[in-house]
Amino acid sequence: MRCRFAASCVLVLALALSISAGTLRAQLPNAQHGEIVPRDVRELYDKGLQYLAKTQAADGGWAGGQPGPGTTGLALMVLLASGEDPNFGLYSSHVRKALRSMISQQDATTGYLGNSMYHHGFGTLALAEAYGAVDDRDLWSGGQKAQGRSTGEALELAVRAAITSQKKNSFGAWRYTPDSTDADTSVSGSVLVGLLAARNAGIEVPDASIDKAIEFYKSVTSSSGQVAYAGGIGGFDESLARISIGTLVYAIARRKDLPQYKATLNHLSSRLETTQQQWPEYTRYYQAQALFQGDVDAWEKWNKLLVRQLKQTQKADGSFTSDYGPAVGTSMSLLALALNYKFLPIYER
Repeated sequence: MRCRFAASCVLVLALALSISAGTLRAQLPNAQHGEIVPRDVRELYDKGLQYLAKTQAADGGWAGGQPGPGTTGLALMVLLASGEDPNFGLYSSHVRKALRSMISQQDATTGYLGNSMYHHGFGTLALAEAYGAVDDRDLWSGGQKAQGRSTGEALELAVRAAITSQKKNSFGAWRYTPDSTDADTSVSGSVLVGLLAARNAGIEVPDASIDKAIEFYKSVTSSSGQVAYAGGIGGFDESLARISIGTLVYAIARRKDLPQYKATLNHLSSRLETTQQQWPEYTRYYQAQALFQGDVDAWEKWNKLLVRQLKQTQKADGSFTSDYGPAVGTSMSLLALALNYKFLPIYER
């Protein structure tokens, strides 16, 4: 197992120290960063995490709403972001079950994950975050091992599928299916973030692929910072979700010098108290990351509002409702909070 990221290396070191002390326990998130995670955040996150653990199906996925590798991938990232050791910690069996579920649903020839590019994008991102952190020697057992791909192999296949799909697309981006010839900023965001995470994990992703996708986003970003749904579709409006996606992809693609990035970030930062009525959990998922990458002071202010909102909306069982189903609603809500822990590599600044 390789230590690709500081977080992973610290976890390995913490594990070694705990073994020598005769105890096997996960490192606390605040031990890594020297910061105290607010109690409200920990309570919200732990309740939601326990809900996801209890509702994971026998096959490793989550039923209801939008089942598939994308939903499983989002829940997997919640598990990884908690700070529990993914190989020996409290949720290590849940991590392995989720990974096996995702890889089993991947087309072994094309690398396509699930039945939509949304699933493919979120699934690719989750594989990238798990790669190098989860020990593949414990992933498959017995007869499964001969059939199962490693996390790295599955990630490379997923990257290849995304790039192949992009080459067929006249906009240089993505939409609902691998063969789509049009593109939108929502689907493209999930796929592009997945590719950027894979590149961060050490998987080869051609610069040309990133460049084409960024050109698509530039073409649908207005000087005011609004981001259209697609070229000629929907126009420019106050979609905080799309503005957040634009801000995020420019930031993690290392294009903060672009005027489009500065415009989207300024637009987003000036609307910290604005609440998105439609798809709130989806918006928060991207808004948290965009603000954290672009303006940490603005993120800190917004994060306090987020905690208040989630305290009011979390159900007694720890879940969050969503039009996409409780697994997606809970995962996206918790991932918006996960910036407080800063354990996922994609959440590093």
